[in-house]
Amino acid sequence: MQIQELEPGFAISDAVTPADLDEIARRGFRSVICNRRAGEAEDHPDDRALSARAAELGLEWRAIPVTPGDYAEADIEAFGQALDGLPSPILAFCRTGKRAVHLWAQARSREAGCDIPALLAAAHAAGHDPQPIHEMLKP
Repeated sequence: MQIQELEPGFAISDAVTPADLDEIARRGFRSVICNRRAGEAEDHPDDRALSARAAELGLEWRAIPVTPGDYAEADIEAFGQALDGLPSPILAFCRTGKRAVHLWAQARSREAGCDIPALLAAAHAAGHDPQPIHEMLKP
């Protein structure tokens, strides 16, 4: 599990296991957003074990499953609502972190006064190619 902070109170990670949630809680995260789809890989048949372990640890859990590269308006809105409504710090994850960073950038880019270059720089610093994100954010 590789955790990368994108902004104060929000970080992304690659795939998370139920055992990883213990470490996530120890690091002080209060909420977790899962962007993986049920059955997308052998290591992720669904999120039941993850959500159950999160509840045991007192972590808020939100599932916003998306297909890589296919982000519907409803998904972006749900992600933005999660960013604004869940207790922070928040950790979002998918298989590689790519979907989580894409949804974060799209949700944040809709806020008044958003600094797009700062979003792209944060994505790059977290190890993600900013060019596809930049293309998504173009009007």
